[in-house]
Amino acid sequence: MIRHCVFVRYRADFDRAARKQILADLAGLKVKLRGMRGVDGGPNVSPEGLGKGFDDGFVIDFDDAGARDAYLVHPDHQAIGGRIAAAAVDGPEGILVVDLDLPL
Repeated sequence: MIRHCVFVRYRADFDRAARKQILADLAGLKVKLRGMRGVDGGPNVSPEGLGKGFDDGFVIDFDDAGARDAYLVHPDHQAIGGRIAAAAVDGPEGILVVDLDLPL
C-alpha cells in the first residue's frame, strides 16, 4: 500500500471552507480511480510546534504504486493540485509530499 502524504502552507487568505472543498474534491476522485482507498486530512493540531508552517495536510491511501501513479497524471488531480499550489505560500514551495510504501 502507498500512503501519499501532502502537507501545505496555505496563504492566510485561503479560508477553511476552501480547504475543506479541496479535500472533498480529492475524495471525489475515489470513484474515478481504481485502487484509491480514501482521503483523510485537516489542520495540523500537533502540540509539538514542529510543523514548520505546514498548517494543513492530507493523506491518500492507494493499493499500490500503479494506482498512485494513475492518480498523479489524472487530469482532475492535476487541476486540484494546481488549486493547492495557487493557494500555498510561495506556490509549490509551500507544499511537501512524502509517499510511504507500507505493508498491507
